[in-house]
Amino acid sequence: MTAIEFNHVGKQYRLGLVSTGTISHDLNRWWQTAILRKEDPYLKIGSVNDRTAKADSDYVWALRDIDFKVEQGDVVGIIGKNGAGKSTLLKLLSKVTGPTVGTIRARGRIASLLEVGTGFHQEMTGRENIFMNGAILGMTKQEIQSKLDEIVDFSGCERYLDTPVKRYSSGMMVRLGFAVAAHLDPEILVVDEVLAVGDAEFQKKAIGKMQDVSRGEGRTVLFVSHNMASLKSLCKSGVVLHNGSILKLGTADECVDYYLSNNISEFVNYVETNDSYRGGGTMRELEYISVRMLNDVENMSTEESMEFEMVIKRNVMSIKQCQFGIVIRDNSDTPVGASYSDPVQLPDGAEIMRVRVSFPHHQLTRGRYYLNFNMSNFDYSSVIRDYDVVHKVISFEVRYVDAAHTRPFVIWPGLGGCAYRESKVLVEAIDANK
Repeated sequence: MTAIEFNHVGKQYRLGLVSTGTISHDLNRWWQTAILRKEDPYLKIGSVNDRTAKADSDYVWALRDIDFKVEQGDVVGIIGKNGAGKSTLLKLLSKVTGPTVGTIRARGRIASLLEVGTGFHQEMTGRENIFMNGAILGMTKQEIQSKLDEIVDFSGCERYLDTPVKRYSSGMMVRLGFAVAAHLDPEILVVDEVLAVGDAEFQKKAIGKMQDVSRGEGRTVLFVSHNMASLKSLCKSGVVLHNGSILKLGTADECVDYYLSNNISEFVNYVETNDSYRGGGTMRELEYISVRMLNDVENMSTEESMEFEMVIKRNVMSIKQCQFGIVIRDNSDTPVGASYSDPVQLPDGAEIMRVRVSFPHHQLTRGRYYLNFNMSNFDYSSVIRDYDVVHKVISFEVRYVDAAHTRPFVIWPGLGGCAYRESKVLVEAIDANK
């Protein structure tokens, strides 16, 4: 049975302005569509949704000609770089906004978690928001009450249940929002990238719940994430979006591999950090403000050192020194290496500091990688404690063996890339008759 059907859906926006921007355009649109019963004349123009290109039109297609079906009980991963149209697609399905052209048919109630605090009233308590969200989904007070204990237990926010949600942290907001969306019996669950705000323990719990909802209860899930490992493990099928259009439909594995192998995912060499990059569990006595990789992130080599410039903030002035570290993850989100600096002495009295760090001899083979960064104490005789940790803030690709970028990797089918080195070979003549 088909749960969701997108029929040639498109969403167009006018850049920088509401409506068409002028009275003459508004009158022309009204005359053509309402009186003459013709197509909207402004749908015939508009550029594709490429946020990196200079605009050549006042109109942009955030989505165009989206046409696919989702079967009941399927878990679909929506894949694409920032600005590809993933969130717009979910907003159309959730009726936050309407399509410009085309139709969307959905069978059953839809629960959405599109951003932190979706559907919550900031002045109401967590308990009141649970009942309000349930009422919006069409549930009776008795039905919500019967699920209340499960929701509260799953969210882990029992202590703050009768506190206004405006006082919740972003992680607590996501915990409660996901618990409400997953437990109030929606036929369709729509989840955007908000789970990245939660800590590792909650992300694991949330993914397990989505698996239970889809496999055990036969509900449909649409899931947007940049975590390729989660998409592969959770989703049955996938959709790859690029500049507002569908590039590929298929299984989750096929779509993830296509997305990564065709360089659709973007490289990131600079990030101003925020809570969406943090998994929780750190007190942030020292705090990352921004991280920049100074190498060419699209054309790294094995011989190059990894060079970084970081802006950090000292929130506890008594901290005099720290250690900087990176954790390297591959395309499947598997940790493949780590490196730590020597202890770094921090200048006296400085609150905001700029730091340059170099990590030599990484010896990574050909492929795309992501980096986590951490600052920690360095006393190995006691418990090592992280001051701050940010996840997957930098992405880069190793393509060459040498720093001059003249020697690409040799590819051995089935064995991956090989960084060959010059070596000396000693040939010794021997008497074969002995």
